[in-house]
Amino acid sequence: MKSFSFPPITTQQANILILGTMPGTKSLELNQYYGHKQNNFWKFMFTILNEEFSTEYEIRKSLLQKNNIAVWDVLQFCERIGSLDSAIKNEIANDFESFLKEHPQIQTILFNGKAAAAFFKKYVHLNKTYQLITLPSSSPANASISYENKLKEWKIIKSLQEPQK
Repeated sequence: MKSFSFPPITTQQANILILGTMPGTKSLELNQYYGHKQNNFWKFMFTILNEEFSTEYEIRKSLLQKNNIAVWDVLQFCERIGSLDSAIKNEIANDFESFLKEHPQIQTILFNGKAAAAFFKKYVHLNKTYQLITLPSSSPANASISYENKLKEWKIIKSLQEPQK
């Protein structure tokens, strides 16, 4: 099945970019980032950013925007049956050169899982130095790490938002 990624969720003030690999089947069906109910991405964000959890997509997007966090995917297009990153074939990366020029405040790029980091390193060559951090995948397919341990690593977002002294 041919899959295309979504436009990024972002603002001009975004200083953190979180990258997944490619939306899964449920996300594509719902036309929402991290749409699978068992994906922990949104639970992590609301917990870390100290906000009451919501299932409304517009509220979820505005949570990221008001906290200067952009979300996108490494891949613009791929062929894949199902939702597993291991099934991705014939992939094409998004245009990060243009995106990062348009978002000069971004200093840190977080990868939602090892596959996102691997595809990024394979296809994207940066002209500027960014802090690159690979976090455990928020996907329900990543069951080898507990929710609590994943959340502990994802909490780095809070320290990245604190003003540098």
